[in-house]
Amino acid sequence: MDRENETGREAVENEIIEGRNAVIEALRAGRAIDKIFIAKGGVDKTLGHIASRARERGVVVVEADRRKLDFMSRTKAHQGVVALAAVRDYCEVADILAVAEERGELPFVIVCDEISDPHNLGAIIRTAECVGAHGVVIPKRRSAGLTAIVGKASAGAAEYMAIARVANLSSALKELKEAGLWVYGTAADGASPLWSTDLTGPIALVIGSEGDGMGRLVRESCDFVLSLPMKGQLNSLNASAAAAVTMYEVLRQRSR
Repeated sequence: MDRENETGREAVENEIIEGRNAVIEALRAGRAIDKIFIAKGGVDKTLGHIASRARERGVVVVEADRRKLDFMSRTKAHQGVVALAAVRDYCEVADILAVAEERGELPFVIVCDEISDPHNLGAIIRTAECVGAHGVVIPKRRSAGLTAIVGKASAGAAEYMAIARVANLSSALKELKEAGLWVYGTAADGASPLWSTDLTGPIALVIGSEGDGMGRLVRESCDFVLSLPMKGQLNSLNASAAAAVTMYEVLRQRSR
C-alpha cells in the first residue's frame, strides 16, 4: 500500500477534525492532535496561523495536495485543513523516567525507530504495558502516531502507557544514556545473543522499523545490539513479535 492510500485509510479509521474553525478550536481547547494536514501551495493567513499554532504545541504539520485532503475528508468541506486526532496527549522522556522513579524500579523504556504500521505500534505498546515497561518513545516523523487505530491495536494499553514523541531519536537516546540507561538495539546480525545478555539493569530497548530495522545513527547510539535465535528458514520476525520476545526476556531476567 502506498503512503497516500495508507494516510487515507488511517483517516477513515481514525477520528478526524476538518475545516478551519474546527481545527482552530481543537488547538485552542488543547485537544490531543496527532498530525495536521494543510493544503500544499495554498497557505493563506488563516492556514499559516493554524500551522504556527500547531507547531507551538509540538503537533506534526504536513503539506498535502488537495486530492489527498479530498480523499481524507468526510464532509468534503475541509477548507484546506484536516487534523488527525490522538487518543491522548504525549509526554516527555523525563516523564517516563519519573514513572520508573515513582514505582521505585530501574527504568525500562521501549524506543520505536520509525514503526510505521499502526497495528505493529499498538501491539508493541500492549506488550510494553503487560511487561511493566515505564514508557514508549516514538519519533515525530516517519512513524505511526497515537491514533485511534493504534489505541485499538493496543487493546486499551495506550491509555495506561506513557508515550513520548520526540523530534530526534538520537538525541532522546543521549538523554536516556545521561540518565544512566544502557541502550540495547535489536537486529538479525546483532553481536549480543538475547539469551546470554544481561538485561537486568536500567534499559532503553530499541525496536527497528518493519523494513529497514534501526537507522544508522540510532544503531550507533546503542551500547549493545541483540540478536534473537533463528532455527527456521526465515531470518527475522515481525517488529512487534521481535519486540514481544525481547521484552519478555527482560521481564524474565528481572523476575529472577
